[in-house]
Amino acid sequence: MTRTKKTGMKARSGRVAVIGALGLASVGLAAGPAFAKGDVEITAPPAAQVGKTFTVTAHGNDDASSYLQVCLENRGGGQAWHRLACGAVVERGDDAQVTAHVKATHSGARQYRAVVYGLLSPADRHPVRQRTSGPTTVNVR
Repeated sequence: MTRTKKTGMKARSGRVAVIGALGLASVGLAAGPAFAKGDVEITAPPAAQVGKTFTVTAHGNDDASSYLQVCLENRGGGQAWHRLACGAVVERGDDAQVTAHVKATHSGARQYRAVVYGLLSPADRHPVRQRTSGPTTVNVR
């Protein structure tokens, strides 16, 4: 009698453990990470002439931050990215925009990209990079 009772307790403990594990797994899946929605786009001409001015524009949004700002970065010849211009800080839900008028000073390929930064307040001094566009190339001739 004792032997049957011990085996029954082991089986019951095993079932409880499996049910508990399945319950925790389903709670973990339901509380998975939520992904922020957003987008960033950049527009630039494919080619420009030396000495002429061309326009690079970008706009973007992201619902992960209370405030947003879009900045343009550029580079040439495989160098590091450098900040070119930043737009105004806007509230979440609005489209952040930036426009830069660039004078082509010498020939060669220049790359531009847009970066969306998230801020906690309009005066936040530590913005967080939320999204980055793919680079677009302007061939200066």
